[in-house]
Amino acid sequence: MKRFEKHIFICENRREKDHPRGSCAEKGSEELRQVFKKKIKSLNLQITVRANAAGCLDACEFGPTVVVYPEQIWYGNVSVNDVDEIIESHILNNKPVERLLINDTKYNKDDQ
Repeated sequence: MKRFEKHIFICENRREKDHPRGSCAEKGSEELRQVFKKKIKSLNLQITVRANAAGCLDACEFGPTVVVYPEQIWYGNVSVNDVDEIIESHILNNKPVERLLINDTKYNKDDQ
């Protein structure tokens, strides 16, 4: 069995405050990762699911940005209030959360 079946990468990139694209860290992504980790642990999923801090995912204008692998599903404007839904729908039931998908073919270009 593979060590992790899914990786949840949460962008924690930090740019200058006046950068036009902003930065995920300034939008709360560090807290977001902690909430993902806590939820994963509470469900005893830490053997198969990993929430990782990521450097720049080059999508901070959609931030906080989260990408789930191996499916390569990109979420934007994710808040701590979205964590339960992402875990329940996508991580446990393999159904991406449509309302959070980044609507840009550069990210979610394949049919879901």
